[in-house]
Amino acid sequence: MSDVKLSHIESVLEDLEYPITQDEAAAELGDVTLLLADGERNLGSLIEQSGSDRFESMDDLESELNNVLPREAVGEPYQSEGEG
Repeated sequence: MSDVKLSHIESVLEDLEYPITQDEAAAELGDVTLLLADGERNLGSLIEQSGSDRFESMDDLESELNNVLPREAVGEPYQSEGEG
């Protein structure tokens, strides 16, 4: 099992061969733990929650993952790292 930070998710998504089905992607990444700002989630389980049956590219898969991530995944709501 491996751990990957959300900010480095491309490092595991780029290893997949696209296009790829949801089931294949979930199986390939089922042993990856995605480290979030507030906790962690199994990457394969997140892929299973997506609304797509197939991903044509890494960008498609990454976009779908962003849709199923919990709000807390990137930190406190309405907080930014920009000017303050």
